[in-house]
Amino acid sequence: MWDDAFPSFLIGLREGLEGGLIVSILIATLVRAGARQRLPQVWTGVLAAVAVAMSFGAVLTFTAASLPTTAQEAFGGALSVIAVAFVTAMVFWMRRSARNLSGELKEKVTGALAMGSGVLVLTSFLAVGREGLETALFLWTTAQAAGESAGPLTGAGIGLVLATVLCWGLYRRVLKINLTKFFTATGAVLIVIAAGVLGYGLRDLQEGGVLPGKAAFAFDLSNSVDAGSWYSTLLQGVLNLTPAMTWLQIVAYVAYVAIVMTLFIRGVRTTAPKPAAAPKAEEPAPTPAPEAEKPAPAPKPARSPRPRWVVPAAVVAVPAVVAGAVVALSGPKPAGDQTVAVSPTDCGQGFTAPEPGRQTFRMHNTGGKTSEVYLIDPATNAVYGEIEGLAPGTTRDLVATVAGGTYAWRCVPTGGEPVTSKSVSVTGGRGAKPVVPVSEQDLAAPLKAYKAYVEQGLGTLVTQTRTLDRDIAGGHLDQARTDWLTAHRTYASLGAAYGTFQDYDQKIDGRPDGLPGGVHDKDFTGFLRIEYGLWHGESAKDLRAPADRLAADAAGLRTAFPTQPFDPGDLPLRAHEILENTLQFELTGDTDMGSGTNLATADANLAGTRELLTVLKPLLTPRAPKLLPTVDADIARLQKLLDAAHDGTHWTPVDRLGSPGRQRVDGATGQLLEDLAPVPDLLEVRKSA
Repeated sequence: MWDDAFPSFLIGLREGLEGGLIVSILIATLVRAGARQRLPQVWTGVLAAVAVAMSFGAVLTFTAASLPTTAQEAFGGALSVIAVAFVTAMVFWMRRSARNLSGELKEKVTGALAMGSGVLVLTSFLAVGREGLETALFLWTTAQAAGESAGPLTGAGIGLVLATVLCWGLYRRVLKINLTKFFTATGAVLIVIAAGVLGYGLRDLQEGGVLPGKAAFAFDLSNSVDAGSWYSTLLQGVLNLTPAMTWLQIVAYVAYVAIVMTLFIRGVRTTAPKPAAAPKAEEPAPTPAPEAEKPAPAPKPARSPRPRWVVPAAVVAVPAVVAGAVVALSGPKPAGDQTVAVSPTDCGQGFTAPEPGRQTFRMHNTGGKTSEVYLIDPATNAVYGEIEGLAPGTTRDLVATVAGGTYAWRCVPTGGEPVTSKSVSVTGGRGAKPVVPVSEQDLAAPLKAYKAYVEQGLGTLVTQTRTLDRDIAGGHLDQARTDWLTAHRTYASLGAAYGTFQDYDQKIDGRPDGLPGGVHDKDFTGFLRIEYGLWHGESAKDLRAPADRLAADAAGLRTAFPTQPFDPGDLPLRAHEILENTLQFELTGDTDMGSGTNLATADANLAGTRELLTVLKPLLTPRAPKLLPTVDADIARLQKLLDAAHDGTHWTPVDRLGSPGRQRVDGATGQLLEDLAPVPDLLEVRKSA
């Protein structure tokens, strides 16, 4: 709880101090002007701002609760991003305005005194209302990230109380705080915290289907990091850093901190005050002037016939009524939700037979370890829905379409044994077909078959690179160009194994991108280095060393491959990734070093994909009977387009296909990629098996 309280404590302290300073300056200005009778108008505006902020928080909470789970994820993610924007703006605004806040507000109050009570109420309402809305939004997103509200609310409450005490002390001149330094220090910390909220919000948007990359994890340490440990809990609660984060989260986190922190620090340096002027700017609020300097008291306004409590009561009641109407119109929370316990001893406690149709199950981890959670058919182990990495003490929703059948929960704690709940039976309705889980043992046979294919291909590659080496050594560069393409196509057909080739892939088929010397860099080696030389007029003497090295690296890879680790779970991923790289590099001409044979490489990539699908067919067919026929038709369509792009040994360069031709090839590749997209999910290695 206390780890979740710190970010809220900081935002409560900072926002409370901002709002409190504003109120103290308003009050001090009225007192100095001899208009104490106008103080209730200030408090009325403050009360209205607090009421609006609390009503806003209620609307966020109850409106989100009535949405479907995916919509809740998208709603929460969007508000998290908005909260980050508000906090960022607040940090920069306060850094810029802290020194001039008193003077600006005095001008507004002076104008309000001249224009009437309504303007004074509005001035105080607007001055405090922004802080209130920002606080409500940030607290709501923090509570969403924490999965509970006690910690964030406690932290915010302590921060607000401390801010109130500080403001009172500043008003009474008991305390002396360098506000510029205070807001600079807390601003830097808030930037780091906001980066975590941004990452959490983007993850919610991915879970809600708004942003792509839901399964594209930059790292997943769920199996090696105990999410229930004190250090993991502290990092998750304060910085929103979790054991598993996607690339989008990591890139956004780093980019936000790098850009915003740089601008913030630069602004601090450029606006640093001169030492002589510092004491005067640090005073948070003016103190009453000597009696001789006070202006004549303002005349008392005529007493209003209505009771004094009417306006304060109205400004509190109106936001509450509006918030209640919004919550009521947003609809009730979908019926049928169940809270189900997750732990090694209580897996599935609270689970009862649900009604047919789309259901939301609230999974609460009551154990001490992070767990994988699966809704399964206990007879076949088929998976209807899953949650990965449910941390201790947290609650997440699992949405599944329930139909006639048998259902149970399976909890797999980190480092522990799977535990299955009692099963329940449901009759009637039509639901989504469950996915039969795949284990590493299921992938053993396909992996063995594919490794045999790769070993055979590497044997061929060694022979072909030696032939290429001899061509260049003998000065037969025309023959070398033909043999280069043959060898390169062989290597390109082994795409699913690239991840196991380790450093050899960079040596054999690396690009010059990022090398200091570009194509002339000493570390630019392999097929593309030789391609550049063969098609840019280099002599056989110049190419002899790169050709020798390529032949040696191919032989080294063939020797090392049988002992290199090959994760079985990589096979389903490569079914999609091979052609992703084709679309990104080959079909754009990005890797063309002069030969114009990118389409030949694409053809080899397609052959490698076809071989991979062949070894995976026994697992794919029973899980998705219609998938492979659709994919086969896509492959045939793309193959026909590639066949039309070459005549014998001559291939049409990508840039000479013409716009319609490139669009047809890109479109066929894109369609094939779309139809291959379910393969990684269908054959994902699940602990529920």
